[in-house]
Amino acid sequence: MDVRKIKGIIMKKIYFLLPALAGMMFGSSGIFVRTLTENGIDPTTLLFLRFSIAALVMFVCVLLTDKSLFKIKKEYLPYFIIAAISIVGLNLCYNEAMNSIHLSLAAVLLGTSPIFVIIGAYFTLGEKITVKKVGSMLLAIVGCILASGFLESSIGSISLIGVLGGVGAAIFCAVYTLDSTKVINKGCHTYSILFYSLILIVMILLPFTDFGQINHYVSINPVSNVLFLILHSFISFALPYICLTTALNYVESGVASILLSGCEPIAALIFGIVCYFEIPTFLMLCGLVIVIVALVILCKPHKKEEVKV
Repeated sequence: MDVRKIKGIIMKKIYFLLPALAGMMFGSSGIFVRTLTENGIDPTTLLFLRFSIAALVMFVCVLLTDKSLFKIKKEYLPYFIIAAISIVGLNLCYNEAMNSIHLSLAAVLLGTSPIFVIIGAYFTLGEKITVKKVGSMLLAIVGCILASGFLESSIGSISLIGVLGGVGAAIFCAVYTLDSTKVINKGCHTYSILFYSLILIVMILLPFTDFGQINHYVSINPVSNVLFLILHSFISFALPYICLTTALNYVESGVASILLSGCEPIAALIFGIVCYFEIPTFLMLCGLVIVIVALVILCKPHKKEEVKV
């Protein structure tokens, strides 16, 4: 086989891994959110910390990669605004969900975003809705529900605000995915999208940020707490969004969203075990296996053309 062909196949598989990796990192965000909330950081201040540090990370990325990426066309501005609104909405809703319900359940609700992405992509991007996409999506969602322990929980013990937050996060996630795909198709670079969206977000959140809370948190233990804030921004936002938005250059938005939403609940489940001693039940482990199977089916290439539904 030709070396270039082999290299192309390998790179394609790597691009499929990026949304999955992003999902794993998003799955760790509950640890950061709960810790900062318990230390007196309010929702808007928490987001300002996350996005301002991420903006610095993106500034360095653009500076080291290609300075010309700072130059953008005026026609991109509406897409940046939509991206900024969707990112803020996603994070506010998801943070509320993670503080109100179990991490795995919050991740499962966010995992419903492929439903909105696939439907939206059909109407706005002209992407085909195939049997494999629908089947893999349904299988992954079933697995996520089992992995969350939702079926074994008491309905009365689940916070309605938390559930609505999780669904809202799914909708905003879908909007961001579709919006990013559109602007990428117009020639805008991944780093430009993230950098200018973050600048807009920081400007919006600045008047609502309580710097007294930040000073108090840092003063408790300057070195470790500053490092924690940097890791919070880098792992739970900057790096996973870079992975997701980069993948959209090579992977259809529906597929990327399914991979993202499939891996995030699994990561949340694992972090729940390690950090909060939430031991999974038999059904949770079954859900884990089902999600893995769904991802394998989704990523496995088919020789024959898929049937459109």
